[in-house]
Amino acid sequence: QVVQPLSALPGRPWVWRTMFWDAFPAADLALLKAGFHLAFVDVGNTFGCPDAMKHFDAFYTVMTDRYGLSAKPALEGLSRGGLYAYRWAYVNGGRVGCIYGDAPVCDMKSWPGGKGKGKGSPRDWQEAIKDYHFTSEQQMIEFKGNPIDILSPIAAAHIPIIHVCGDADTTVPKSENTDIIRKRYMALGGDGVVIVKHGCKHHTHGMSDPTPVVNFILAHCAQGAAAAKAMA
Repeated sequence: QVVQPLSALPGRPWVWRTMFWDAFPAADLALLKAGFHLAFVDVGNTFGCPDAMKHFDAFYTVMTDRYGLSAKPALEGLSRGGLYAYRWAYVNGGRVGCIYGDAPVCDMKSWPGGKGKGKGSPRDWQEAIKDYHFTSEQQMIEFKGNPIDILSPIAAAHIPIIHVCGDADTTVPKSENTDIIRKRYMALGGDGVVIVKHGCKHHTHGMSDPTPVVNFILAHCAQGAAAAKAMA
């Protein structure tokens, strides 16, 4: 699925939604108005597994080669969409302009595993084990391909990240996901911003005024005057 802006910005920048195509679209709509394309490929509820990433590779080729969109999209990971965004960026660092995580899942042991503060989702946990072709829960627990584990190549590619999350989130606890990303990414010299919504749980996603997110993405994925204005 692709939505075209009325007037595309130079370089044809785009936002790649990795999950939940039409949920909480305020930032997407603002970027569309500013001249970004919006794109989405549905790989089902597959938790960023290797099979899903093959479809992402093919989709990226279609968007860039056939439709001429920018070689470095903004990856938008809403909730479990964070798994897809980080896992694709992990092996495609040169093809990512920035990562925007909205209450993103960064460790499957936290969600859907529920091995920490959150209750998790037992059904999704079993589905994730199946999608990754693991034969036991222990293999998933020992898995080192979660976003929190794969930040070194992303930092080496100088990919800026921005997260928006609530400090009262009991579904995808900030302390088990975004806080770990922030600490480890900073230690690697990465460029990151975290916007905390005080008293907010997992829902509602996004921000009442998405301008900070919009400016971040414009600054890192647009060109010329639009990028300079957003950076300022």
